[in-house]
Amino acid sequence: MNHLYYGDNLIVLREQVRDESVDLIYLDPPFNSNASYNVLFKGPQGTDSAAQIEAFDDTWHWNDSAEAAFGDVMRGANAAASTMLRAMRSFLGDNDMMAYLAMMAVRLLELHRVLRPTGSLYLHCDPTASHYLKILLDAVFGKENFRNEVIWKRTSAHSGAKRWGPVHDTILFASKSSDFLWNKITQDYDDIYLNAFFTHQDADGRRWRRADLTGAGVRNGASGLPWRGIDVTAKGRHWAVPAEQLDALDAQGKIHWPQKEGGVPQRKKYLEELTGMPIQDMITDIKPVHNIGEERLGYPTQKPVALLERILSASSNPGDVVLDPFCGCGTTVHAAQKLGRQWIGIDVTHLAIGLIEKRLRDAFEGVQFTTHGVPQDLAGARDLAARGREDKNYYFEFEKWALSLIAAQPGNLSKKGTDRGIDGNLYFGAKHEGRAIVSVKAGDNVGVAMIRDLRGVIEREGAQIGVFLTLTEPSRPMITEAAGAGQYEVPGLAGSVPRIQIVTIEQALALRDRAVKLPALRQDSFKRAAREVDGSAQGALDL
Repeated sequence: MNHLYYGDNLIVLREQVRDESVDLIYLDPPFNSNASYNVLFKGPQGTDSAAQIEAFDDTWHWNDSAEAAFGDVMRGANAAASTMLRAMRSFLGDNDMMAYLAMMAVRLLELHRVLRPTGSLYLHCDPTASHYLKILLDAVFGKENFRNEVIWKRTSAHSGAKRWGPVHDTILFASKSSDFLWNKITQDYDDIYLNAFFTHQDADGRRWRRADLTGAGVRNGASGLPWRGIDVTAKGRHWAVPAEQLDALDAQGKIHWPQKEGGVPQRKKYLEELTGMPIQDMITDIKPVHNIGEERLGYPTQKPVALLERILSASSNPGDVVLDPFCGCGTTVHAAQKLGRQWIGIDVTHLAIGLIEKRLRDAFEGVQFTTHGVPQDLAGARDLAARGREDKNYYFEFEKWALSLIAAQPGNLSKKGTDRGIDGNLYFGAKHEGRAIVSVKAGDNVGVAMIRDLRGVIEREGAQIGVFLTLTEPSRPMITEAAGAGQYEVPGLAGSVPRIQIVTIEQALALRDRAVKLPALRQDSFKRAAREVDGSAQGALDL
C-alpha cells in the first residue's frame, strides 16, 4: 500500500483516503512569506532559479478558493475549529496569512478524519505561522491532545542584524486521543554531558561516574539494616538494593569506597552501561542536509532522513501507514520505505512527483509503489496532451510532467508568455557548468523547422546540448537534421554525445533520466539518492 498522488491534497484526502486508516502524519506545509519553502531547486550558481516552482503562488492569497475553504470549516461539524478560524479572521482580516490558515484548517480537519485513534500528527513549521497553527491544532485535535512543541536546531548559526539569529524550526506534535502509540527511542548523550560527569577512570581506562547506592528516607526491613558496618539510616536514607546485590557489585569492583571516614560508598556507573538518553523536545544532534553531503538531492528545504526516521520510530511501528500530504522531495516516504512502513505521499507539482519517483528507485532496489494522477503510459500521455489542446492549463501540466520524466528543471515555470524556446534545462558538470536546453512538443505536427529552432536557441544561449522531447515520433528528415548538428565533446575528456537529441515520450517513460545522453561528468539537476536497505522487506525492525 505505497501510493504517490499528484494533485491537490484536499481532493486526494477526501476521495482516496479512508476514515481512520493512517497511523502517522507528517507535514511541512509551505507558506510563501518564506520564499525558500517554494523553491524546488537552485540555479547553477546556487541562487534562486528564475524558474523556481512556486506551486502555491496562487493558493496562499485571499481569493475564491480561500473563501471556499473558510466556508467549509464554518459548515463543518467541528465547532471549535469554526469558532477559532472566525476569530482569527476577525483579527487578521482577509490577507495572505488568513488564506493560508483557512486552507490549512480545512486540511487539518481531513487529516484528523483519516488518522486512527492511536495515531499522531507532526506539523513542521517556522515562526512565521507556528503560533497560529498551534491554535488551529488545539481546535481540531483538542488542546488536551497536544503533546509537544519540538525544536529542531536546523543550522549552527545565522546572522540577524536586529534580532536573535533564527536557527530553529518548530515541529508541533499532537495525537488523535490519549491512547496514542509511543515507542521509547533513545539518542546518544552529547560530549558535554559525558565530559562533565564521567570524570573517573579505572586502571584499565574504563570511564565511570559516581551514582547513589542509597535512597531518600528511612525504611524498615533489610534495606534499613547496616551493611558492612555502615548505617545509612543515621543520614535519613536506606540502601537502594539488597545486601547480596551490594556484595556482588563490590566483588565486581563496581563500588567506589570513599577515603573519608564515615563516607557512604557509591556505585561506579560505567560509560558503556549507558543505554542512551530518551529523546528530548529539543533536537540538536541531527544536522541539516549539507550542501555537498551525499544525502543532498538539490532541494533547498530538504529535511534530513534522520529527522524523519526519529519521528517515525517514535510514533509508528513497522507495517503502519505514514502519510505526508505535502511531500516535496519525498524525505518522509524515503524514511518510511527504509523503516518498513507503508506510505502515502501527495504533492501538487509534477516536478516533485518525478523527483520522488527517481529518489525511491535510486535508493531502493525493486521498490514497489503506485503513482496516481499522472500518465503512466503512452495512452495516458496522449490523453493529457489532448486535454491540453482544449485547455492551455493542461498543456502546461503536460509540459511539466514531460520534463519530470527526464529530471529536467522547467525553463519558464510553465507560465503564460514567451519562453524564448526554453521549456526546460538540464545542467551537468561538477559545478553545473554544462547546460542542455529542452524543448517539449505535445502536438501531432512536428517537423524539421522545430529542430532548426532548437539549434538556434542553444547557440543563442551558449548551451552545449539541445533535447527535443516529443510525444509524436520524429520524421526521418528531423532525425537527419538533428544528426547534422554534430557532436558535443567535453573539453579534456574522451567521448562525445549528440549535440541535438530527439527523445520521444515513449522512450522517456521507459528510460526516465537515462533517455538523455549527457557527458559522463553529468551531475543531475537532482542527484541520485544513495542506496538504502529497504525495511519493507525485513519484517520487524528493532527500535
